[in-house]
Amino acid sequence: MISLSLKLMDQVINQAMKEDVSWKDITTNYLVPADDISHANIVVKEDAVVCGAEFAKKVLKKMDPKIRVHFFIKNGDNVKKGQKIAHITGKTRAILSGERVALNFLGYLSGIASMTNQFVKKVHPYKASIMDTRKTTPSLRPLEKMAVRSGGGENHRFNLIEMVLIKDNHRVAHQKELSIDEAIHKIRRKTKKAIAVEVDTIPQFKQAIDAHPDIILLDNMSIAQMKKIVKINKAQKKPSLLEASGGITLRNIREIAKTGVDRISIGALTHSRKGIDFSMELEG
Repeated sequence: MISLSLKLMDQVINQAMKEDVSWKDITTNYLVPADDISHANIVVKEDAVVCGAEFAKKVLKKMDPKIRVHFFIKNGDNVKKGQKIAHITGKTRAILSGERVALNFLGYLSGIASMTNQFVKKVHPYKASIMDTRKTTPSLRPLEKMAVRSGGGENHRFNLIEMVLIKDNHRVAHQKELSIDEAIHKIRRKTKKAIAVEVDTIPQFKQAIDAHPDIILLDNMSIAQMKKIVKINKAQKKPSLLEASGGITLRNIREIAKTGVDRISIGALTHSRKGIDFSMELEG
């Protein structure tokens, strides 16, 4: 599991606040007295799964260390449109100047968590785990993988050293093009880390299963192909984990899960997410 360190969290928040020049909000500073105190609520504008509460709180605390921020929810909670998820008391300047950055983190991370949760619900009660990929926003991968977990999904490899994943291009790029089983055997002599291999036809799968990789990725395969492969795999003395990937949508994922695959990886969880709308409303 990918852990999100306080140091990384600080770095990301500081960069976001630097981008917004949060401490030099000319509109707020010109109109609001420095010692003015307000109460405010954060309200979600649509049904969602929340993620990023700790980011929003930390943003506001950086604006005013004495500000009080109380969230009524935690990461992974389902919320309804119009629900108040947090109450804030503190300097008005801090609330207004930190508002947009705090809500941006909430909207961004809750969007990933909410999309992930839609896929998780679609596959219930089948055994398939919903996995993310490395198709993430540069430098923000730990945040996005945290949001996937909040939505009920699981994390695929975080980087290129965690496990082996043999794709077509790896075999083609070798000094001489390797067969799938040759590639697996060559790698196994060099590492004890988990080995995954990508296949896109049943003959390729049969070649891969003979070499007993830990995971076999079924790339852009039809439902009929996956059903046949699941049956073949179950008959093995040492079956591999089967992972469906490529072209996965909310429309077809249930049928894919029904085939009996163990995992389904979906790049769209992070590269095509829709942000969730939150607002911060001052109490009159």
